[in-house]
Amino acid sequence: MKNMLYYTLFFSFALLTVSCAKGKKETETSKTDHAYLIDADHSSVQWTAYKTTDKVPVKGTFKEIKILNSQEGKSPSASLQGLQFEIPVSSIFSKDTIRDGKLNKFFFAVMENTMSLKGEFKLDGDEKGNLALTMNGLTKDLPFAYEMSQDTILINASMDLNNWQAQTALESLNQACLELHTGPDGVSKTWNEVSIQAKILAVKK
Repeated sequence: MKNMLYYTLFFSFALLTVSCAKGKKETETSKTDHAYLIDADHSSVQWTAYKTTDKVPVKGTFKEIKILNSQEGKSPSASLQGLQFEIPVSSIFSKDTIRDGKLNKFFFAVMENTMSLKGEFKLDGDEKGNLALTMNGLTKDLPFAYEMSQDTILINASMDLNNWQAQTALESLNQACLELHTGPDGVSKTWNEVSIQAKILAVKK
């Protein structure tokens, strides 16, 4: 009788232990087993261009970002790997409608096939990557650095427009903004350097 009671208690305890372990495993899995997707509606791309020899900054953004192929990832950065996007240049916004019109007419419209900017993200795993950016009929790599802020990916890059053979478009813009791009030294200059900052939000699926 004592032996039967001992075996009953032993098997009850073993069953309880297995059940608890299984429940704990399922709970842990539910906390970590999820996928992320990039949310374009709550992401943004800011740019900073420069004028005059004093390198005066001119800042703006784009109001529209289109994702061409949503990528699921086990982490926010993984959901960015291989993601392709398109930005209509008509959505440029610098808080100055006259300037925005000139950028569209005398810069982007002078380029080849640049109604929109297209790109694909390639991350190398150590908070660096390359953006295969298509502009002026050319696709070139734009190196960038990134860091995480919770579920937001913060990207910084410095773009040399000459890599996309944009010299003619830059000269066209400079001529259209000749006086506005002239500094105290009497020289009109539009820089080929553009700083890019992006905030890309990843959400749990």
